Amino acid sequence: MTDTSSEGLDIPSPDGEVNTIDTDYEVGQDNLQPTLGPLVFDIHNPVFLISSLTTLAFVLVTLIFQDQASAVFNWLFTFVTTKFDWLFLSAANVFVIFCLFLIVSPWGAVRLGGTDAVPDFGYASWFAMLFAAGMGIGLMFFGVLEPVYHMQVSGPLGLEGPLNDDGSVNPDLVAEARAHGLAATIFHWGLHPWAIYAVVALALALFTYNKQLPLSIRSAFYPIFGDRVWGWTGHVIDIIAVFATLFGLTTSLGLGAQQASSGMHYVFGVPEGLNTQIIVIAGVTCVALISVVRGIDGGVKLLSNINMGFAAVLLLFVFFAGPTMQILRDFWSGLSTYVVDIVPLSNPIGRDDASFRESWTSFYWAWWISWSPFVGMFIARVSRGRTVREFITCVMLIPTLVSIFWMATFGGTAITHVIEQGTESGVYQNVIENYNDSLAMFAMFGDMPLSMITSSLGIILVLVFFITSSDSGSLVIDTITAGGKTEAPTAQRVFWATTEGIVAIVLLIGGGLTALQAMVNTTGIFFTLILLVLCYSTLQGLRSEPR
Repeated sequence: MTDTSSEGLDIPSPDGEVNTIDTDYEVGQDNLQPTLGPLVFDIHNPVFLISSLTTLAFVLVTLIFQDQASAVFNWLFTFVTTKFDWLFLSAANVFVIFCLFLIVSPWGAVRLGGTDAVPDFGYASWFAMLFAAGMGIGLMFFGVLEPVYHMQVSGPLGLEGPLNDDGSVNPDLVAEARAHGLAATIFHWGLHPWAIYAVVALALALFTYNKQLPLSIRSAFYPIFGDRVWGWTGHVIDIIAVFATLFGLTTSLGLGAQQASSGMHYVFGVPEGLNTQIIVIAGVTCVALISVVRGIDGGVKLLSNINMGFAAVLLLFVFFAGPTMQILRDFWSGLSTYVVDIVPLSNPIGRDDASFRESWTSFYWAWWISWSPFVGMFIARVSRGRTVREFITCVMLIPTLVSIFWMATFGGTAITHVIEQGTESGVYQNVIENYNDSLAMFAMFGDMPLSMITSSLGIILVLVFFITSSDSGSLVIDTITAGGKTEAPTAQRVFWATTEGIVAIVLLIGGGLTALQAMVNTTGIFFTLILLVLCYSTLQGLRSEPR
């Protein structure tokens, strides 16, 4: 990495030719630097103050009015998913088309960091970090659950599932149902979510490394708003980004806590319920604080590599111990069916599959959009030196293929078990009837050799993904609320890592999974509009860059 700029803010100076933006704004000029005993803070005024105080008020109100809060969260989730599903689906399609256009356009040759910049991380570490941050807990929670559910309740295309009401299997419907079930799952974990991440990450990397602006969401809007991004226009953008990140992340933490709690009950007999989930979140948050203090190299990079190692071991075990040839067939049939189904599944209007479109796709797109400031800023921080074409290809296409293989392996194995057993397995039956069942992955392990070992490894992997997400999220929120400073005092990252855990606990108390989904969908609406404008601003920035 090259020497940092004169302000000492750890934004590397460009290598080679770039077209920087001249502005009188100095990073941190609006910051306050209060002290609390030995703790020193460096906070952006007013982004940090409004974000933190609003979050504190939200926590207190939810705890004081728990019963009323639960009803409000249920109403909010239903309202957003049914009234704004068209917005989420349409916007996600725009992001995919925008990214594919950049890959083949002349601007794909623009290098992030300057024409002579070289990558800060090798492919292995880079891919491990972006993948662990982008999909970790979700793949563990939904990798078995969703393919099994969509195989039987094949809502998007109106197909009939192969399981009869009496628990028997209709063999004539199996092949088509499992292919379309996997395709529906892949749709939620493929090009669309990674395109959302790529849009944000590319904009942040371009305007930070090439334009030499602060590493903050507002910087990417400079071509549109000019110096107004340093005023209230930018404040509003960053505050929305903080809330989107916070609630997007706490949704994942809630899912991780539920799955870890269910897994520990299933494997070790640990009492299951809200109290265990709270203890899991508190414990993981404490470990995440250690990682926060250690920084990217000693913390999140190390944990991401551990994640990928454990995930690879688990994936390969299921692949070879499970129905290997069927998994390979599922990979191909799922991928090819996904290519065919992606257009009707992406269509935002004139559809009859309201349950699939609203309860699944609308929530997923809102979730990915809420995660995009967090994942996008994190990917931007570790992606200097890549060309735009290389960046988008790796960030969008390669993780999609890995996700497809993961779903074919875990989901395909579970579907095979279900077809062989019918609905004799109580856990699988619960998965089909209630798709929020966090035991799905452990039910699959229970039908395989070495189930105690694989289930224990699965619990560990969920927890490590949990820690990595909390660490990465606090790093990103801290950067935004520090006015773009990438090396703000550690106390601030500790504050945000603790806040994430508290908000996740409060939402679980105030309404469970529905409360988490309601908040992520609500913040996702506002950030969707911001991202649509961001695409235009990014294109304007790329047009002025040497390539």
